[in-house]
Amino acid sequence: MSFSAHIITLFPDLFPGPLGASVLGRGMADGLWSLSITQLRDFATDRHRTVDDTPSGGGAGMVLKPDILARAIDAVSPEGDPRPRLLMSPRGVPLTQAKARELALGPGAVIVCGRFEGVDQRVIEARGLQEVSIGDYVLAGGEVAAMVLLEAVVRLIPGVLGGAESHADESFENGLLEYPQYTRPQSWEGRDIPAVLTSGDHGKVEKWRRAESEALTRARRPDLLK
Repeated sequence: MSFSAHIITLFPDLFPGPLGASVLGRGMADGLWSLSITQLRDFATDRHRTVDDTPSGGGAGMVLKPDILARAIDAVSPEGDPRPRLLMSPRGVPLTQAKARELALGPGAVIVCGRFEGVDQRVIEARGLQEVSIGDYVLAGGEVAAMVLLEAVVRLIPGVLGGAESHADESFENGLLEYPQYTRPQSWEGRDIPAVLTSGDHGKVEKWRRAESEALTRARRPDLLK
């Protein structure tokens, strides 16, 4: 069974966006994964298709209503659906390479894209939404965050990038940042490719790459070394 992603959003026209391009798009065309989009407003019951209301207790902005969102979730993810239900949220658990890999090996995901001031807490609890964050900053909505999550996940689905070696040495796969990469020409603007990379000695190349990865990680992301 291929990976099946389902997005609940107020802006379905934003998809597939970059998810339909390059290797991700080819993977979709080849049936390695699929993407479905649901317009949240289709589950509103009034003539204005209202999906939000003012925050209880006061405050700025609007909050997505629990009854409408619950109807949408129930329609696309009925009881027994094995896919996790995710809510893109700046207060969520940080998205990591390990989480992306875990999702890539699963049946897919139902992803809710938040808007406005957030989502009524009751529907988060009642429908078991797992809040996921792509970083310590706030976006206008969850759509771009959902694309980031899916790009991180889909590229790890077997067959999308080709062989497993395509991403084995990438940043975060082995707990380190990736080493510097070079290609021809040998010399460019007075800068040469490090001689070890053209030496033909694979042992030395691997040792150099490991040392560079460790140095970059120590300088830029020392938290990873802990």
